[in-house]
This record gives sequence, structure tokens and C-alpha cells, in this order.
Amino acid sequence: MLDTVAQLPDGEIMKPRQTLFTNMAHTMNHIFVIGDIFRAHLEGRAHGYAGRNTETSPPFADVSEKLKGMDRHYVAYAAGLSDAALHETVHFTYVGGGDGAMTRLEILLHLVNHASFHRGFVNDMLFQVPSRGKAFDLTVFLRDAWPGIHNGA
Repeated sequence: MLDTVAQLPDGEIMKPRQTLFTNMAHTMNHIFVIGDIFRAHLEGRAHGYAGRNTETSPPFADVSEKLKGMDRHYVAYAAGLSDAALHETVHFTYVGGGDGAMTRLEILLHLVNHASFHRGFVNDMLFQVPSRGKAFDLTVFLRDAWPGIHNGA
């Protein structure tokens, strides 16, 4: 999806649309911010965010690179966890306030579901352009992308 969006003119990526985070770049930035917040929770450190997204959207190229780096981080992180560590409870404070507690496994599952949910918004915006990129289904990802990611390519 990142490659598909990157092929669009910047005006289409940043074009205000009737969607939760206004445009494609800001929606993808939200995915990054949540991943970064939970990375801090998993590492037991402060994340420094005041909200679930930044006030304005960084350039899409920056967001894309940050997301790719985060993906590599989480693949390596998950691969290195023991079964016991996966089921360890992590305590944290939600950005909006309140105490939270999830296992590492629950956090990883949340991040996958969260990103999938918001990529759906981006997919809808791609159809509004109109742009028909590749299929973004899990089955296609597992066939086309996962072997290279999983094997460190």
C-alpha cells in the first residue's frame, strides 16, 4: 500500500477527504504513531505523544520510511519473544488517560488489527482518486510480501 500511495501525486495524497484523519498521509501517520506509542509501552519507557496522531502530517515519504522501519522492528521483536514473554502483561497509561494492561501478544494483535482497520480507510481514499493498486488482502500479502520480510530480504 505504501508503494501504491507513493506513486500518486502529492496533491492526491494530501487532498482533504471525508475521512477520520483527513488525508492518506495523516491516516498512515496515525498508524505509525500508535505503533510508536505501543513500542514505548513494550520497552517500558515514555513515548512523548500528547495524542494518537501528530497535529499535522509529515510528508508522506517520511511517514512511509518510518512505517517500513517500524515494520522491520516489530517483525524482529516478535520473532525474538519466547512464549512466556508473549504472555507477559505490560502495564501502561493510555494517551487519553487511564491505566492499561495487555499482554505482549495482545499488543501485537492490536497493532495488526489497528493498522488493517486504518489501511481500509486509505484503500477507500485510493478508490476516490481513482487509483487501482495491488490487492491489499492478507492472502496476497502472505504470498507476495511476507516471504521477503520474514527471510530478511
